[in-house]
Amino acid sequence: MTYRPARWLFGPNLMTIFGPLLRPGPRVELLRERWELADGDFVDVDRLPGPPNSPLLIALHGLEGSSSAHYMRGLLKEARDRGWRGLALNFRGCSGDMNRLLRSYHSGETGDLDELVQRVRREADRIAIAGCSLGGNVLVKWLGERPTPPEIKAAVAVSVPFDLAACARTLDSPGFWRWVYRTRFLRTLKRKSLLKHMKFPDAFDAARVRKARTLFDFDDAVTAAVHGFKDAPDYYTQSSSGHFVQNVRIPLLLLSAKDDPFIPAESLPKAVPPNVTLEVHEKGGHLGFVEQPLGFYAERRAIEFLAEKLGTPFGDTLPRPQV
Repeated sequence: MTYRPARWLFGPNLMTIFGPLLRPGPRVELLRERWELADGDFVDVDRLPGPPNSPLLIALHGLEGSSSAHYMRGLLKEARDRGWRGLALNFRGCSGDMNRLLRSYHSGETGDLDELVQRVRREADRIAIAGCSLGGNVLVKWLGERPTPPEIKAAVAVSVPFDLAACARTLDSPGFWRWVYRTRFLRTLKRKSLLKHMKFPDAFDAARVRKARTLFDFDDAVTAAVHGFKDAPDYYTQSSSGHFVQNVRIPLLLLSAKDDPFIPAESLPKAVPPNVTLEVHEKGGHLGFVEQPLGFYAERRAIEFLAEKLGTPFGDTLPRPQV
């Protein structure tokens, strides 16, 4: 499958911000479900209905994203057009409602994904998972740290931060665009953590949160403190998915761009096992991959890969739509 980057997007930053700022739709009708978790918390899951015997796609969003992110809707539209079902997981605190417990989500938190998978195994015998950015890191780590259930046939991870420390250093470094990205993430992360602090005042130092000007500062003050890590470096070391790629045993597509403004190219895997396809493009930005004249390659490539591995290259329940 050929990727032709959109010529009218000059540079990786425009490629990165086009989707969140200017992409229309795509419209996908989803049904919101609240799933109670074993520890007394909840996650909100958005369901794409479909034929009962069709494949099921699980989609995972990125840092401070949600099921409404343009790339999530794009993946679900591709699944819908093939007659598949879908589930979009909103990580704790990302659906618009604050979760109940102190802990939230982070790049290495795989427990909620595992609980979701164990539940949906009763619904489908052909399940595929697509993770984007942070969701891709969660997915790769989950695949590599435990046996994969037989119902999970294949997976795709796009723009994965394989080395969290390297990515934090990149986003925390000088430069206008890095300041834009960092500020955007910190605004919502700090707001939600300070709301959480009102409920759990002894959990972490709110003054450090208010003073945080880098992602490292925030992870050191909150992410590590709340989720049982010694500090930010310990969190990055334990949670980076690059350590887990070699343990993945199912077909997995890793899709990345060398010009990703979040993820330094040198942090991408150098070697992968035979069942893992590493596809690295010169251009694409972060979760961008806008193609000429106006398309979204990552979503198209992800579903094509998953369909091939599921044995449904042209869909087995509904005809492909005419283009």
